[in-house]
Amino acid sequence: MKLTPLDIRKQEFKKVMRGYDPVEVETFMEMMANEFENLLKEQNECRSKVIELETQLKDYKQMERTLQQTLMQAQEATGKTYEAARRDAESIIKEAQMKAAEIVGNANTEIGKLNNEIAQLRARKDSLIGRLRVLLSSELDLIKALEMGGDPILSNDASHGTGKGEIELDNILKAIEDVGTPQPH
Repeated sequence: MKLTPLDIRKQEFKKVMRGYDPVEVETFMEMMANEFENLLKEQNECRSKVIELETQLKDYKQMERTLQQTLMQAQEATGKTYEAARRDAESIIKEAQMKAAEIVGNANTEIGKLNNEIAQLRARKDSLIGRLRVLLSSELDLIKALEMGGDPILSNDASHGTGKGEIELDNILKAIEDVGTPQPH
């Protein structure tokens, strides 16, 4: 049976002779009822506080779970972002290496073409110098023959076309070569 402060206040005892003082008993009973009422109020307040704290605890536990999940998701996202950045960097490096190799290959091809052109130009120069040498030699022979007063076509001069005038011609050709050859800077 549950006892309430009202039960304590309404409790009546039989009157017997030589019993306790009724005023003193009623005063004590009133004090007890008040104290019991205070204890019940305190108990109710404690229950309310416990319920409130349990609710807060549930909320905090839910927040903790949410934070842990968020942290795990952030770690996963960070890992994925890092991995994607690493893959992108590798891709950029590979692409740059391929472009560099292509540029080097093109440059080597261009160098080869330029070397071939230089070799062809040198061969043409050498051929041209040779032809000029022969032409100038025969022209010098013709001039010498004309200066001597003879007919170059009919001349029996043994030096005609033999290249004896090549010493002077060599100096002229050397001067032509020096003018036509690029000088190093």
